[in-house]
Amino acid sequence: MRAHRRGRRLATVLFGAAALTAALTGSAWADQTPTPAPAPHVAVPAPAPAPVAGPDLGAAMGSGVHPGVQMRTAGAQCTANFVYTGGGKTYLGQAAHCSGTGSADETDGCTSKSLPLGTPVEITGASKPGKLVYNSWLAMQGAHEKDPDACAYNDLALVQVDPADVAKVTPSVPFFGGPVGVDTNGTTPGERVVSYGNSELRGGVPVLSPKVGTSLGDQGHGWSHTVATVTPGIPGDSGSAFLSADGSALGVLSTLNFTPAPGTNSIGDLAKMLAYARSHGAPGDLAVVNGGPFKSLGLI
Repeated sequence: MRAHRRGRRLATVLFGAAALTAALTGSAWADQTPTPAPAPHVAVPAPAPAPVAGPDLGAAMGSGVHPGVQMRTAGAQCTANFVYTGGGKTYLGQAAHCSGTGSADETDGCTSKSLPLGTPVEITGASKPGKLVYNSWLAMQGAHEKDPDACAYNDLALVQVDPADVAKVTPSVPFFGGPVGVDTNGTTPGERVVSYGNSELRGGVPVLSPKVGTSLGDQGHGWSHTVATVTPGIPGDSGSAFLSADGSALGVLSTLNFTPAPGTNSIGDLAKMLAYARSHGAPGDLAVVNGGPFKSLGLI
């Protein structure tokens, strides 16, 4: 299943209070992914060192509008990934499934239902709601997409920031900084990655938000990457930004995995999703906004 937008409902449906407790401690449960698992010979590597809380970690999110803030679509909470520009407008990215209207196991973007474009989206730090202006699920359905890999992994939506709040937008990813560009060559097993999740299921404990991990390799002909992080992405982290070891924008958190490596996540490849968006309704000049220097902090 997706790292589903309705985190609290999913916790109740799947495992009740026990699942919520696990999420709050960072030992999240894993959701079923509907797509081929990583090759059996690829083992889960030892966990990477956990980020160490610095004196300013509690204020890592800061104020304003930026990657990592919470976004609510019809009450469903997700985490913003990157800041984008295109057509003279400013956008925050989230996972397409964050505006899905079906159950948590409806993960095929070519058949799953979604709220329409124009749906208001609440953005933490903004004075006015944003507006859903692109959704890969709706785009694929409109194009009658037949590529099974795109249907399974193309999971990107754009929320236009209201003009009144554009001045509040900063593109830097909390804790790590960046992005410094877009990763265009995927990952290889063992490559290091970082992310910043902001699920409300963590109860506002900021030390659990920065995530450092390792790629287990690509799947879906490069449309997705499987990653293992110290604290896995949980419901509410959907849409979180993933950065490669050099600080390039790599992908967007989409699913939680049961097998063969429980607790891993699948992330949609951002370069492929952006290319699809540009040719299916998003501005042709759509681009990720760089966020300044990337700080590996010696963790990757």
